[in-house]
Amino acid sequence: MDELEWFVALAETGHMTRAAERLSIAQPTLSRALGRLERQVGAPLFDRGHRRMTLNPSGEILLEHARRSLAELAAARERITTLRDPEHGTVRLAFLHSIAASLTPEILRGFRAHAPGVTVDLTQAAGHEILDHLRSGRVDIGLTAPRPDDDAMAWTPLRREQLRLAVPAEHPLAVRGAVDLADARDEPFVTLREPIGLRRLTDDLCARAGITPRIAFESTEIATLEGLVAAGLGVAVVPAPRPHRAEPGVTYLPLTDEAAHRTIGLAWLRTRPRPPVVARFAAFVAARFPLDTRADG
Repeated sequence: MDELEWFVALAETGHMTRAAERLSIAQPTLSRALGRLERQVGAPLFDRGHRRMTLNPSGEILLEHARRSLAELAAARERITTLRDPEHGTVRLAFLHSIAASLTPEILRGFRAHAPGVTVDLTQAAGHEILDHLRSGRVDIGLTAPRPDDDAMAWTPLRREQLRLAVPAEHPLAVRGAVDLADARDEPFVTLREPIGLRRLTDDLCARAGITPRIAFESTEIATLEGLVAAGLGVAVVPAPRPHRAEPGVTYLPLTDEAAHRTIGLAWLRTRPRPPVVARFAAFVAARFPLDTRADG
């Protein structure tokens, strides 16, 4: 890149001595560099007069591209510097659809106040898609559940959410204070599709209760499951909703199984170095939402 910078200086001054003075290099060094550059492009770049060097058509073409290349290099250097600056830069965050209106904005509000110069680029996805994005390098870090079954993924737990059995408000089970999933063995279930994490948890809980759920509908969104339950089309295992976000026409019953919960946490790829700004984000979130039991990271 030095030779391109020197070429641009020579093109702008039109004089070997003045360009060498401007660049603070010896004139013979500049002359040799120009010769190398002309051999590389396969053509002379200047018409050499007695007092002035003038760009020829080949030189005009190279000058256009050289300026563009140098500008791109400067922009890349600036982006790399920003990337390595924990006060600025960008965090590429993926998060679950089901926490788009709860935990995610809570985290972002706190982090924006903590680090106003940092940009957070958001990607909303299912849990298995988040892991794929982490492996491919599309995102830096993910908010997901349950804990990834992959030793290549580091994990820090943040929040535990209780799971509930969602039933239609007029359903006979709706008057119960708490239920075992075995109580719903004869009910049609509406579930998320495999391999979504909550579907895995639902299948595990049903197996623990000794039942094989009869699947009536599958979807990719928890809100859709709740709507199907409200319409009387089945029951569903879903996270306990916030009071103002409960689906009308649905009763959310606590489950007696102590395993009826999911843990949301931060995941990232162990083998990929984290830029300082990403490490800062992870440290902030872990400190803001600590669980009693800490996982490795």
